[in-house]
Amino acid sequence: MGMERDYYEVLEIARDADAHEIKKAYRKLAMKYHPDKNPGDKIAEERFKEVSEAYEVLKDPDKRRNYDRFGKSGMKGGFEGFGGFDFDLSDALRTFMSEGFGFGDFGDLFGGSGRTRSQRAKTRGQDLQIRLELPLEEIAEGISKKIKIKKFVHCETCGGSGLKKGSSPATCPTCQGSGEIRQASRTIFGQFINVTTCSNCGGEGKIIKNRCVDCSGQGRVKGEKTISINIPAGVSSGNYITLREEGHVGPRGGPAGNAIILIEEKEHDHFERHGDDILYELYLSFSQVAIGDTVEVPTLKGKAKLTISPGTQSGKILRLRGKGIRHLNDHGKGDQLVRVVVWTPTKLNDDEKSIFKDLADHKNFQPPKEDKSFFNKVKEALFE
Repeated sequence: MGMERDYYEVLEIARDADAHEIKKAYRKLAMKYHPDKNPGDKIAEERFKEVSEAYEVLKDPDKRRNYDRFGKSGMKGGFEGFGGFDFDLSDALRTFMSEGFGFGDFGDLFGGSGRTRSQRAKTRGQDLQIRLELPLEEIAEGISKKIKIKKFVHCETCGGSGLKKGSSPATCPTCQGSGEIRQASRTIFGQFINVTTCSNCGGEGKIIKNRCVDCSGQGRVKGEKTISINIPAGVSSGNYITLREEGHVGPRGGPAGNAIILIEEKEHDHFERHGDDILYELYLSFSQVAIGDTVEVPTLKGKAKLTISPGTQSGKILRLRGKGIRHLNDHGKGDQLVRVVVWTPTKLNDDEKSIFKDLADHKNFQPPKEDKSFFNKVKEALFE
């Protein structure tokens, strides 16, 4: 579609437009650029697809919320985590008809003789939603997955036609093969034609009398397929990946819907995620933080050694640079943050209690008095 424009700019509306304003703007522009009003005009066709795509995103509260937050950044590299999708003319026309704006006689509506789009398009299959749980280790670097899914597939017996071998479909007697029912009405503004899909044949213009015994005339049966998914690094719960035409196939040779992979992040035993950084709480004893130590901490790729300086305060954040999660569709990585937590013993024997009583009288074991300059120094020392 050339250079991508902001969806609000495409629909010529403000960013705080409500649902009514969005629908009104779409209707106006869709009527203006509809292919039936602009036969052969490729520029108008592109604009029609563009306004339809914008409307599909902004009319949905969840998609609109993600778009307002992330824009189209999640659509790069084949990743469609924030509502983006490749919109073709059939998608745009489907949006137009689903909103009840259908019309078939532009000669009456617009003042001129237009052409009528055939309604005998095959019914598209439903989208398939799949939840995919991923641990932080796989999210951090990205991964390729193969999963087996159950869905409707083309019937091999009839080749997806739904017909018994050797038979042919019959013309629908209700719509006479047009796939649509038209009703004319006159108002003070002229004649309007209301076009609806024929309920007898589902818009196909044909009906099946001799049905395939294996699929009962549907042209599809339940089956399964193994699909491959490339998960980019940096995804999070709520993101999704769309695999076009990997969903259920449509009845009687209809195109397949999409497979939508919903990402769910598994809770980790050690780490807490904060954006692309991960947080680990390191429990240390009084002696370790008082005199210093070298310890091992887990990372997303094994273990790393960490030096604890003498006098380290509880709550201090130590940073392991580049040990976090790769940025989504970008270079660089987050960090691993290690927060020091000093463990206070809960059970002491008499000898241990005696040691602590002796230490309590020493000057260096006395907590500091309320000195703002001192506490500011302690606060600054909590981050490294």
